[in-house]
Amino acid sequence: MPVGDLCALASGFVWSISIILMRVSGLTVPPLALNFFKSVVALLFFAILLLIMPDSWMSNLPAESHLRLIASGIFGISIADTMVAAALNRLGASLQALADCVYSPAIALVGFLMFGEILSPLELLGGALVVSGVFVGVTMTPEVKNKWDLASGVLLAAGAHIILAVSILIVRDIYRDGSIIWVTSYRYLIAVIALSLWGLVKYPGQLQEKLFLGFRRIKLWKTMIPMAFLGPFLATLFWVAGFKFLDAGRAAIFNQLSTVFIITLAYFFLKERFTKRKAIGTALAVAGSIVVAMQ
Repeated sequence: MPVGDLCALASGFVWSISIILMRVSGLTVPPLALNFFKSVVALLFFAILLLIMPDSWMSNLPAESHLRLIASGIFGISIADTMVAAALNRLGASLQALADCVYSPAIALVGFLMFGEILSPLELLGGALVVSGVFVGVTMTPEVKNKWDLASGVLLAAGAHIILAVSILIVRDIYRDGSIIWVTSYRYLIAVIALSLWGLVKYPGQLQEKLFLGFRRIKLWKTMIPMAFLGPFLATLFWVAGFKFLDAGRAAIFNQLSTVFIITLAYFFLKERFTKRKAIGTALAVAGSIVVAMQ
């Protein structure tokens, strides 16, 4: 298998394992504390990589680029990733993975609204397939406690991917022209600072007990450290490598297979049910994402 194909496929696979571990960790660690732990550990891994590869450092960025990177880190990691963790708690891994398919049409829609990029008929068709797949596949399952959790979980997951799309697109020129490792490290540094300030406001006088809960639960590190290493660190590197060696559409198709990987792993390891309705919804959503990615 060509290197580009292998990297793009590996990105989706290691991300799916990270999501399963996040689901397990989220049973005892709340979304904000979980995202804080994940972001700090990922930042440490990127810092080590920067020390090993000093050529990855960037300098002389204009102030406007710094402001966009700050906004991207706050919205794309601090807020969006916390929303993903909250959606995962409400929906379970497989339904959350189904809602993840919103990412591809969200990228296309945000590109249209922010940059005037024309939406082709096939992109509109793909978006419609994704939306219909989510509506068909998202239904009450044993993992969902009530209808409110179902509705709020879908809204959180979909909203997170729209925010993620905006946060990536506003810095895409910096990613293309600069060091991927440095830019990603910068975004995670901003995210950790933002999450710390968020914790100070949300948990006055209880920061150690609440925000640092993941660090205090040492017995969970065997799950949470691999989660942080595989997801925000390793999957990001594979994702970037896939887009470097492949056309964007082909790489995105391999990445979208993470939905299939997550649902499969959730079935075997989390014992989540795989109903006919969920299968039809997944097929529609994945097909729609692939149609959009090919454009």
